[in-house]
Amino acid sequence: MDTSQKINLKTREEILETKLTLQQLQFNRVLEITQAINDNIGIVDLFNLYKGLLTWEMGIKKFVLYTRNEEVWTCATSAGIDAEDLEEDIEAFFPQYQRRRSIDEADHPLLQHFSVVVPVYHKEYAIAYTFLGSEGLDDMDTQGYDPITLISAITNVIAVAIENKRLFKRQLDQERLKREMELAIQVQNMLIPSELPNNERYEFSGIYQPHEGVGGDYYDFFEVGGGEVAFCIADISGKGIAAALLMSNFQANLQTLVHRKYLSVKKFTNRLNSLVLRTTQGDKFITFFIARYHVRKKRLRYLCAGHNPPFMYTQGKIQRLDKGCTILGAFSKIPTIEFGEIFLEDDALFLLYTDGLTDLQNENDDYFDDDQVEKFIQKNNDLPVKEFNDKLMEEVSIFKGDRSFPDDISVLTGRLFVNKDDDEPVVKKPRK
Repeated sequence: MDTSQKINLKTREEILETKLTLQQLQFNRVLEITQAINDNIGIVDLFNLYKGLLTWEMGIKKFVLYTRNEEVWTCATSAGIDAEDLEEDIEAFFPQYQRRRSIDEADHPLLQHFSVVVPVYHKEYAIAYTFLGSEGLDDMDTQGYDPITLISAITNVIAVAIENKRLFKRQLDQERLKREMELAIQVQNMLIPSELPNNERYEFSGIYQPHEGVGGDYYDFFEVGGGEVAFCIADISGKGIAAALLMSNFQANLQTLVHRKYLSVKKFTNRLNSLVLRTTQGDKFITFFIARYHVRKKRLRYLCAGHNPPFMYTQGKIQRLDKGCTILGAFSKIPTIEFGEIFLEDDALFLLYTDGLTDLQNENDDYFDDDQVEKFIQKNNDLPVKEFNDKLMEEVSIFKGDRSFPDDISVLTGRLFVNKDDDEPVVKKPRK
């Protein structure tokens, strides 16, 4: 074997040895990352490991890795790029990078630093993009080794691991939210009366249909003693758990105040307003209606605080109960307060409701408005209140067709039986 053949053989051996070394490097790095993932290290630590592999061990001088959290792309880690250039938005270029390819954007402040982009796809959508500068890549290319294959493998493993971590966290968050929602529903169901009275003096029935499982609507009935009863309805601004929490706080305050018979209407309203304002700090407000009925005196006193005025049907006529004041929780002091007072001469039907009922639209964009409600009352006022409510929801469902309910819907329907013997005892049903 002559000298030139020996030199060529030695060169081939060196190239082969280099390739074997780099292949062992690839195997070791992928193994190292896999072990780190199995050890469940944090996302930040994975990014740091990725950066160390590219810069310290592979000699990549410039790179940037973008990952997606939900629908937002962010720079996860980088090297060799000024912070000012990293502020450049390059998301508009991402759709054109569907596979590994060269970059030629010499005029772009950020992309001019890179020669190659490596996208990572998971289930047909992109989850990461790595942009690589040429320095370091060219050095390994001259050794007969394609470094991008290793970088692609490492990027893919890390990006998929991070995506799985995020999906797992999202699943845990959803399960926790589901448990919290179930608990909120249980608590709220305890606050809304499961049974309402039905006796010789009065009968009541309610509809409670929250838009998101829990909501900000509320109605109630109280026997306050001294021959008086009270019934109310309220609508807290907003939906969901936040509105439900405010509603529970409001219910607790109302329970305390409604039994204080010495409070005038003005003091009762101002104290309730102050308690709402203290809780919400002016960020939320409550519309509210309450009525007190003295059985023996046949006297009804009511207050409507910015709520939809309830309907009262008696002696063949419909009346709106609209006297009161502004909404609760909007002002530190309510400017003017007046209450309505009615002495009933005949049995009376009351329909209290939240605006989820009259905001309902059908497929022609017509509303189930006050006129619709009045027509329904005129047609069905002789029904017992439970049947009245069932019939109302049946008509509402037919009216809306395939449209969904846009808001919480609550209805409290009551009938006061006025023409009863005053000496006849009132039968009270225990409240559950």
